[in-house]
Amino acid sequence: MADTLLKNKHLLWRAGFGPGINQIDDLKNKNIKTLINELFKEESFTEIIYDTPDIEPAADYMNSTAPAEKKKEMQRIYRTQNEELNLNFLDKMVNSKEQMREKMAFFWHGHFASRVLNPKFNKQLLNTIRKNALGSFKDLLFEVSQAPAMLNFLNNQQNKKDHPNENFAREVMELFTMGRGNYTEKDVREGARAFTGWSYDKEGNFKERKNQHDEETKTFLGKTGNFNGSDALNIILEQKATAKFITAKVYKFFVNENIDQNIVNTLSTSFYNSGYDIKKLMTEIFSSSWFYEQKNIGNRIKSPIELMAGMMRILPMNIQNPENLIVYQKLLGQMLLYPPNVAGWPNGRSWIDSSTLMLRLQVPQIWSGLRPLEYSPRQDDDIDMGMKSKETALNKSFKNPNITIDWNRVDQIFDHKNCEDYLIQKPQSLDMNTVNNFSDKSTKMTIINLMSTPEYQLM
Repeated sequence: MADTLLKNKHLLWRAGFGPGINQIDDLKNKNIKTLINELFKEESFTEIIYDTPDIEPAADYMNSTAPAEKKKEMQRIYRTQNEELNLNFLDKMVNSKEQMREKMAFFWHGHFASRVLNPKFNKQLLNTIRKNALGSFKDLLFEVSQAPAMLNFLNNQQNKKDHPNENFAREVMELFTMGRGNYTEKDVREGARAFTGWSYDKEGNFKERKNQHDEETKTFLGKTGNFNGSDALNIILEQKATAKFITAKVYKFFVNENIDQNIVNTLSTSFYNSGYDIKKLMTEIFSSSWFYEQKNIGNRIKSPIELMAGMMRILPMNIQNPENLIVYQKLLGQMLLYPPNVAGWPNGRSWIDSSTLMLRLQVPQIWSGLRPLEYSPRQDDDIDMGMKSKETALNKSFKNPNITIDWNRVDQIFDHKNCEDYLIQKPQSLDMNTVNNFSDKSTKMTIINLMSTPEYQLM
């Protein structure tokens, strides 16, 4: 039974954002196959939106001649819309029954990293990723590559015949599909020529501008022809290196940062042969006995979003000022819709430094109202959706998110249970005497103290 609990916890953290409060009661007894089916269950797809009305495309306040106050107003609206998208994505991670879809979307959101100010483009890309998260990698790649957010971020609207811009072609191969070492500089140049003319209109519709496309013959990844962007993506997908690169990245994120080459080879062959079926790949991983080996359990440092979403799933919260959760994302170093660069977020130990570790250990106490937040971001932080303003500047007097936790419900759920068995991935690594020394033995204080341990940072 203890073995079942260990495996189920492991699965819920890797294929989702940890156990929800309503899953605790039968977590010890649930059959792993049943749990996998629940995690993969897909309901009718709903888009993430923002409620603030869009600005008319005609009112282009961001052009150089627009008055300063108009630009300021535009920036304010953009920031509000991007923050709404951010919080609505986080809410899906916490509350959606489709945990695997949102976890996979979170993974792809870091893989297909883009950072643009236009919230309409951000919304479009985010929903494209969520919709295709467990579908075909081919469909996902095509739709992301034609999304205005990505074409804008990687400068492809500047990619025209006679003046090719190589940025988009290079990143598509290096970061999104094949990885370094599987293409040459000539492939980058020829690929860029294939993507000439890929652009979009003001409304955010993909456009192939024929008059800007290079119609000459190209030689790309060993094939010769008058290729366009779609041809280039299809040729990339024909390369087994693509399946291997994606599979290795999935393995690092969902299983272990130290790759088992034999397993990755087997998985990638099957991924390639399935026509890049993501759901099939993930089912194979989570159904394999090696996934539940001790070396793969509790070996990953939770990213800030995983840490926050995991706490919000286990503690029933009413948050009065949800926009302040964005402050925690900034302080902890991972803000949704705002990756540091085109390579996305680095994982593992990079999440932990002296300042972020301290705050991580204190978040449970701050959110429970036991201590104030006494942090402000480093001076060099540019994580403000690219817009510095007094309104978003953080200082020591920052107000708390105003969280009310239903501790009575937590008490009922954890009654006669060892909290550490449900909250810590490897409870045997924990010194419960130390935890109890700081606790008044109440469920509330035990849980807060468990969440404040280094062990809780691992999943």
